[in-house]
Amino acid sequence: MLHQLNSIFGLAVIIITGYFGAKLLRKIHFPAVTAYLLIGILIGPRLLNLVPLRIISFSDFISNFVLGVIAFSLGANFTLKDMKAAGKPVIWISVLEASFAWIIVTIVMVIYFLLSGMAIHPSFVLGAAAAATAPAATVMVIREYRARGTVTEMLLRVVAIDDAWCLIFSALAITFASAVGSGNFNLLVIIRSLIEILASLLFGGILGFGFHYFSRFIRTKEELLIVTTGFILLVVGLSIKLHLSPLLTSMVSGVVIANISKDSTLFFETLRKVDPILFLCFFILVGANLEIGLIPEIGIMGLLYIIFRVIGKFVGVKIGAWKSHADARIGKYLAWGLVPQAGVALGVALSAKALYPEYGGMIFTTITATTVIYELVGPLCAKHGLQKAGEI
Repeated sequence: MLHQLNSIFGLAVIIITGYFGAKLLRKIHFPAVTAYLLIGILIGPRLLNLVPLRIISFSDFISNFVLGVIAFSLGANFTLKDMKAAGKPVIWISVLEASFAWIIVTIVMVIYFLLSGMAIHPSFVLGAAAAATAPAATVMVIREYRARGTVTEMLLRVVAIDDAWCLIFSALAITFASAVGSGNFNLLVIIRSLIEILASLLFGGILGFGFHYFSRFIRTKEELLIVTTGFILLVVGLSIKLHLSPLLTSMVSGVVIANISKDSTLFFETLRKVDPILFLCFFILVGANLEIGLIPEIGIMGLLYIIFRVIGKFVGVKIGAWKSHADARIGKYLAWGLVPQAGVALGVALSAKALYPEYGGMIFTTITATTVIYELVGPLCAKHGLQKAGEI
């Protein structure tokens, strides 16, 4: 009974301190994600210890579910109609800025780990996480300053699909890192990774079609919320059970729903009703899981990650804009809006921490600590880019 009361108290502390703390920090222009992360660190076991370990141990379930919701919602951005309207520039820019961030950070981290005398396999996961962008911070700036124009429109489209590439890269990187770490790396490992990704895509598609079929029996919005929540839990749970990527599977299910259902927007709008409480709990628990003692150890590594991720984004945007013959201002200023990092990158970090205890803590601490920095400077960078483009 005492354990139960402690868990309920811990959850109450998370929700109440999260709400009021974020409200207070917003007054000094802290993004909500950063506020939640800092509050999580403060009330977590390493500082005030207000959150019971029982709740901390439950964070795997919450994070898997929330990441499933995020990945499923990403599917809404991949309708054939929207992709055709976006044209080649969006595809070229989004693929190249994510790819260059991934490749450059991976190379830099491999060199750093070799020079430090450490195993190199964590570098592949760090590189994959670098591909992600947090759209919320950029969208907030666009709305706050009522930005309009060519760069703004392209930025909104790129950040909408950017995290999808991160999910694909991370599925490859996590399997690759595991194989290199175990010393069993060979051609079969690469083939197995590709099969796992293809199986995740296929399984997600099958589940998406199945959900679409059964959704015809749903009559009210309340029923839709219940069934959609249950469906995402089913997708994530089965994916984990079958050793597939729950993020990829969830995203593909969302893509299928978005393209074949006439009322697809209702599925995604329904989830927005529960987003605030889910995201609050998720980011606070991420902060509470942060191993503060590892922060001094990741000083140089964290700095390298911050610098070269941004360089990768800028190089990718520049080449993507040139290759697709986009407006010159897009090549110059769009990358400023891609600096923020949050949800999907933290999801990759959590997955690595759960799968690989020997180095997962280091990856998780690096990405969480740098996310706080990115979320603080990201909105300022986005504002700077849009001002330079003349759209604010």
